[in-house]
Amino acid sequence: MHPVLKKPNRAAFYDVDGTLIQTNIVHAFAWYAQHQPTLSGSLIKSAKTALSIPMFLIADKLSRKVFNQLFYGYYAGEPEDRLLVLAEELFEDVIKPSIFPRAKDLIEESRRAGMRQVLISGGLDFTVRPLARYLGVDDFIANTLEFENGYATGYLGKPFVAGATKSVIMRDYAAQHGLDLGECHAYSDSYSDTPMLTVVGHPTAVNPDFRLRTVARSYDWPIIDLRGDSRDKPARRRA
Repeated sequence: MHPVLKKPNRAAFYDVDGTLIQTNIVHAFAWYAQHQPTLSGSLIKSAKTALSIPMFLIADKLSRKVFNQLFYGYYAGEPEDRLLVLAEELFEDVIKPSIFPRAKDLIEESRRAGMRQVLISGGLDFTVRPLARYLGVDDFIANTLEFENGYATGYLGKPFVAGATKSVIMRDYAAQHGLDLGECHAYSDSYSDTPMLTVVGHPTAVNPDFRLRTVARSYDWPIIDLRGDSRDKPARRRA
């Protein structure tokens, strides 16, 4: 008889923007804005995006959920087929070059340890999908845009993937897939993702912002930097 192979009951959850890649959802939208069907459309959309950046920054400081709701309103009216078709080009032009050199090393190391690999991102599903495929992860969780008659409404589908809701989504995902969160790992660069880090037994701060670095130090979490030479393995260290 052949032995029954057990599915891993552990997973590694990765935030994406700032953790695995240098760019963020604003860069993705700016790229779409520059690639409107007409030159005038591109200029207007790009100018509108640039003028809105201060507002985005303020909203992000107040609440990541508020930021997402405000920001994705700018997608209203975009054709669904165009967004999906251009997603691959967006990945090649913007996202792929921004992947941190050590990101794939970290994922490979985790995979060899027998863990399920899961991206959890506030980005849109069609922009995260090519990255997930390129990194060879098992699954990804991302925001979805609502469409009506083939055009984006500017509203996100539920649940919102942002901040504290990530921990709830991870709990639900773990229950669905028979994962032991106490044995799972999570990686993020942002203080806003503290809830997703605290919900697992093995949190790690990656390229952390000042507030997350402070939290990581106080709880003695590992702090790693994925921005170095890809020939080096991700160096785990205590700060």
